[in-house]
Amino acid sequence: LEKKLLTAASPLDDAPLNINTPTGLYVPQNYDRDFRGWVNVRAALASSLNVPAVKTLTLVSGDSFLQRLRQLGFSQLDESDDFYGPALALGGADVSLWELVNAYRTLANVGRQGPLQLSFPGKASPEAAPVLDPGAAYIVNDILSDRAARSLSFGLENALATRYWSAAKTGTSKDMRDNWCIGFTQRYTVGVWVGNFDGSPMTNVSGVTGAAPIWLAVMNYLNINSPDDPPKMPDSIVRAASAPGTTELFLASTEANGTALKPAAAMRPRIAYPRDGEILSLDPDIPPDRQRVRFEAAPDNKTYRWSLIDERNVKHDGRRWWHPQAGKFTLALQDSNGKQLDAIEFEVRGAANSSKTRP
Repeated sequence: LEKKLLTAASPLDDAPLNINTPTGLYVPQNYDRDFRGWVNVRAALASSLNVPAVKTLTLVSGDSFLQRLRQLGFSQLDESDDFYGPALALGGADVSLWELVNAYRTLANVGRQGPLQLSFPGKASPEAAPVLDPGAAYIVNDILSDRAARSLSFGLENALATRYWSAAKTGTSKDMRDNWCIGFTQRYTVGVWVGNFDGSPMTNVSGVTGAAPIWLAVMNYLNINSPDDPPKMPDSIVRAASAPGTTELFLASTEANGTALKPAAAMRPRIAYPRDGEILSLDPDIPPDRQRVRFEAAPDNKTYRWSLIDERNVKHDGRRWWHPQAGKFTLALQDSNGKQLDAIEFEVRGAANSSKTRP
C-alpha cells in the first residue's frame, strides 16, 4: 500500500502456485487446501489466504520486507531473504510473542513504533517513532477489523468477531505446532500463543479455534465497561468507488488504481492443474486402469478443449480425464475454435505395476 503497488481493492489470484527454489519446489497452500480464485486485497488479508500473500511478497521483494520487519523490532532475523525464500510471507521466520505483539502494537498506534517494556508505576514510556505510513496502517487496521471480508475463510460468526471495534489476525504453523492470535482495540493490544513447549504438533487446533477464543475472552474483559470506538480516519485516506455499488478506502491519489475484480468471463483462462513444471508419480499399488489425472482450468468452462503432446511429439487423447503414463508432456488449453489459451509442461515418473489385479 505504501509503495502504491496495490490498493485494498486490487485483484489477486488465489490459485495453485509453484515456485522453484534451491531446495526444491515450493507449493504454498491455504489452510483449508482450497482456492478462491480472484479476490481483492481486502478479502485476501482478512481471510488469511496464503497464495496472495506469497505473490505480494514477490511484488515488493523479500529484502524490502525483511528491512521493514527489522524496523518493526524483529531482531533475530537472518541477514538475507535467500535464507527464508517465499515462505517468509507466511511466517517462515522465527519470532517471539513479545516481538510480534509489539509489531501489531505499531499498527494499533497507526504506524508509530517504540520498544515494548514492562510497565511500572511512574516509569516513563519510551519515545515512539514513525515506521509505517499512517494511511497505510489505517487501511490495514480497517481490513483486519472487517467481519465481512474475514467471512470468506472464517464465516461471520467466529472468535474474532467482537461487539466493539477491534482488529485481529490469526496464524497456524506447519503441523499445528503453533497457533497465534494477535489483535488490538484503540487502547489494548493482546497477543496469544498456543502450543506445546517441546514443539510437538497439536491435533485440530488452529489459530481461530485455539488462540482466538482466549484472545476474545481477554479483550472482552478489558472492554467490559468502556468498549472502544473505531479510530479516526487520517486525512490521507479517501473513500471512493471500487465496483458498482461498492466503495473502498484508498491512500489519496491511488483511488484511480482501485481496479475492481473482473467478472469470471473476462479473466484470462489458464491451466490450473497440473502446474507448469510439476512432476507427477504413478502409484505402483494402484492398477493402471484405475489411475487418472484430471486437467483443470480457471475459470472453468465446459467448452474448453485439451491438447496433450508427449516428448516424441505424439498426440494423446485430449479428454479432461487422462490415464497417466510415464514421460514428459506439453498440455495446451484451447477454446471451442481451437485457439490456444494457455500451455504448460509437466512430467510423469514411475511405472504402474501392470501385474496388479483389481481387489
